Amino acid sequence: MYKQLLSGNEAVALAALDAGVALGTGYPGTPSTEILEGFFRLGGKAQWAPNEKVALEVALGAAFASARALVTMKHVGLNVAADVLFTAAYSGVPGALIVVSADDPGMASSQNEQDNRRYAVAAGVPMLEPADSQQAYDFFFTAVEISERWHIPVLFRMTTRVCHSKTVVTRRSAPLPAPKPFYERDPKGRVMIPAHARPAHRRLRQKLSEIAAWGETAPVHSRLEGAGGLGIITSGITVMHAREAAPEADIFQIGLTYPLPLNRLAAFVSQHERTVVLEEGDPYLVDALRAEGLTVEGKTEAFRFGELDVERVRRILAHDTSPEPKPLPGKPPQLCVGCPHRKSFEILSRLNCIVAGDIGCYSLGVLPPFEAMDAMVCMGASIGVAHGAAVAGDPERHIAILGDSTFFHTGIPALINVVYNRSNVITIITDNRVTGMTGHQPNPGTGKTLQMKDTVEID
Repeated sequence: MYKQLLSGNEAVALAALDAGVALGTGYPGTPSTEILEGFFRLGGKAQWAPNEKVALEVALGAAFASARALVTMKHVGLNVAADVLFTAAYSGVPGALIVVSADDPGMASSQNEQDNRRYAVAAGVPMLEPADSQQAYDFFFTAVEISERWHIPVLFRMTTRVCHSKTVVTRRSAPLPAPKPFYERDPKGRVMIPAHARPAHRRLRQKLSEIAAWGETAPVHSRLEGAGGLGIITSGITVMHAREAAPEADIFQIGLTYPLPLNRLAAFVSQHERTVVLEEGDPYLVDALRAEGLTVEGKTEAFRFGELDVERVRRILAHDTSPEPKPLPGKPPQLCVGCPHRKSFEILSRLNCIVAGDIGCYSLGVLPPFEAMDAMVCMGASIGVAHGAAVAGDPERHIAILGDSTFFHTGIPALINVVYNRSNVITIITDNRVTGMTGHQPNPGTGKTLQMKDTVEID
């Protein structure tokens, strides 16, 4: 056992190695990108996929072969992979399948700040939430334990602050022995026709009931006892803010945030004159506890937006609803000096055309000095949006612009739709030969794998 200073992403990478993960796959997206890169540098087998749906399908296949698998993505990536996740919860997995969702409260580098805790409930998969790098390392082994014991995918929810902040991590003295991969045929369990899916749904609900009972006494939850009458229920990074903002409080940290340990939480609430639920994003915890008839306080709507910090937690505890100070203006982002695509946006800004943009560096084309973008929704949406606008209105003025990695991600079906429906949309692919905005990772158009080995170069 020895100590290291690691980010949450680095801690997950190390845990994956020590847990005997046979394959890590995913699509680069801040704040999750460094997990797979770190896993590869440590000696693990890692691959980039064209998009998150494919990545989860690959990891699911590895888990079907009784191997331990990890798939990583940012929060909006789980939207793309959701089709797989929901059915994988029914089919179950003989090998561990850990799905990392790196959420982005405050939208440091995202188009929304959706709260993916909702996905755990909707898909019916257990969810763990670490508060720092040590817990990111430790909880990963708990995720493997849950996945292999109940043969179910586990959602491992992190946030930007946990992913990128560094704390001390004590490594296990010995790695977890890896199972030998073996594919045992189970058509009734894995071919999800309705006749097989109906009993599979019942099995899933039984698993969740058993996990909930296990969670009531599981060591994944922790309590920091205080001297006062104030009780705080929280999870994730907000644990750290609560400890600093209210050192006298009695704090219950939920590690397994779905299914919730409702009996333990009810007992905790009964022990305090006042219990406050602190959470970033949606009122997921407070809604669940109030649905059980527990009297708990939540935050006001103003604190639903952005990250929490120590000062915001103090304001919540003090019922301070006065206007928050406005943040100091920062330097606006720009396309890199020397970027060849700057010229593309200079031209588009002069042509008076209607430009549907996409996710990536080129989204910065909306800002001065170009101001040459009219819409941007999600990965690959530029072509579909431009096509719809062209069909509904002036067909001569609509242009879609996206990068090569985004084109491989979800742009191809939309371009097929343009051709199929005989649209007059012009599509511009700004070919970087890398996944530009997340740090120049290779993609199917680079001719290089994640390990920078030569492979087929998609034109």
